[in-house]
Amino acid sequence: MLKGFKDFLMRGNIVDLAVAVVMGTAFVAVVTAFTDGIITPLLAVFGGTNQLGLGFQLIADKPATFIAIGPIITAGIDFLIIAALLYFILVVPAKKAKKMMGVEDDDALTDNELLHQIRDLLAERTSDPQR
Repeated sequence: MLKGFKDFLMRGNIVDLAVAVVMGTAFVAVVTAFTDGIITPLLAVFGGTNQLGLGFQLIADKPATFIAIGPIITAGIDFLIIAALLYFILVVPAKKAKKMMGVEDDDALTDNELLHQIRDLLAERTSDPQR
């Protein structure tokens, strides 16, 4: 029972997923600090004299009715920066490493090649009397 659990944990996809989660968390912290320290103050420049930042107030003299647009823009910038970093730091090098190692990518098969493989497998299966 423990051997099966160990095999499950040591499966390549699980380890890759764990690394990706840790790396993603680290990138989120760095990018959030960058946007909070640089992007948010730059967005506040466009917010006017309002203490609450970039946005608009639905009812005058009621700060609770302020709709903040700055955090939405900051979150979008966070997402774009994190996605770009993960792509260029993790995905592109992984693809290059697979190519250098000669690992075939199943996604590279064309529709016709895939159909030929299915046909061949079905032909083998029907010709094998043990199945």
